[in-house]
Amino acid sequence: MEEVYNRWLRQAEADYDSASYNLDGKRYYVCANYSQQTVEKALKSLWIFKKKDLIKTHSIISLSKKLNVPEKLILKITSLEPIFRESKYPDVSEKIPAEEYEENDAIEFLNIAEEVLKWVKNQIK
Repeated sequence: MEEVYNRWLRQAEADYDSASYNLDGKRYYVCANYSQQTVEKALKSLWIFKKKDLIKTHSIISLSKKLNVPEKLILKITSLEPIFRESKYPDVSEKIPAEEYEENDAIEFLNIAEEVLKWVKNQIK
């Protein structure tokens, strides 16, 4: 039977692919959301791998610190923390999610997601 952590990691990879697809389609808020989800699920995968238990949180900063993610990477992850809400709900920001992000934002978020995904995979090896 497939390990639970691997299911989370595979979904993180699928979310990364969805983020990339939506960047190409100029749906920057969707790219932002899937980039944040990539990071959250990748980190949860590592948590499950190490602790053999699922942690219930959406705070990727808190999760990163608990997993001893390098400080330099945590600083990047910090920019993704508010996306969990900002990319979904029209009452969180001055703009609706569909108008919140520009292409350069989406590219930055996708790059961070890729970096976290690679780091997590290296930790699981």
